[in-house]
Parts: sequence; C-alpha cells; structure tokens
Amino acid sequence: MTHAQLAHSKVVSGFVDSLQEPRTPYISPKRLSQALGVKVANLAQLTGVHRNTLRNPSSERLQGRMREMVKVISAATELTGDVDKAIYWYRNEPTADYSHRTAAELVADGQVEAVRDLENGARG
Repeated sequence: MTHAQLAHSKVVSGFVDSLQEPRTPYISPKRLSQALGVKVANLAQLTGVHRNTLRNPSSERLQGRMREMVKVISAATELTGDVDKAIYWYRNEPTADYSHRTAAELVADGQVEAVRDLENGARG
C-alpha cells in the first residue's frame, strides 16, 4: 500500500469511526446528520425512512440505508482524498446516466445497484 493509499485509508477509517453510536455497533443518525451537514429530521429523507424510525438507531432498514450512504461516501473519499468533497459529491453532483439524480437521491429511493454502478465507474 502506498503512502497516499494509507493516508486515504486512515481518512476513511476515521470518518467511519466518528459515526458510531456510543457503546453500540450501530451508525448514529445524529452523528451522520452532523457529518452530512443536515438536520436529523432531514436524514429521514436522505435515508428514505419515516422520521420516527430515526428514534430507533437499531432499525435494520435505517442501518442498511445509512451503511449504503457510508459505503458510497467512503468510496468517494478514497477517490478524492477528502471527506468533505466526497459528501459534497454525494449530496449535490447530478449523474447523467441516472436522470441527473444524485447518489443521495438514488440511495434514498433504494436504488443501491445504481449507486454501486456509480462507484465502479468512478474507480474504473
């Protein structure tokens, strides 16, 4: 692993670690919303779950959607070397191949395969 790859790996690992719900194996909705720069209530829209679901961090559907978000942002971070740039891309960059929808919109709609295609295309 090169020095640059190691540095990117540490950035991604630090980002993922910062999202953990204290004393649990779950991603914290509050911490993820802070990282994305949105209110917790808006995280429901971004994850495609009902806002009341955010009160139960162990919800499998919520955790699954947040894991998908983190995977995509982590992959984008590895490409850009910067978590903030990756989050910006995730939330704002329209993709022509998917009707100019963002990765965030695709994840919210449960179109995980489309997001994986984006990741693979960005890496290839």
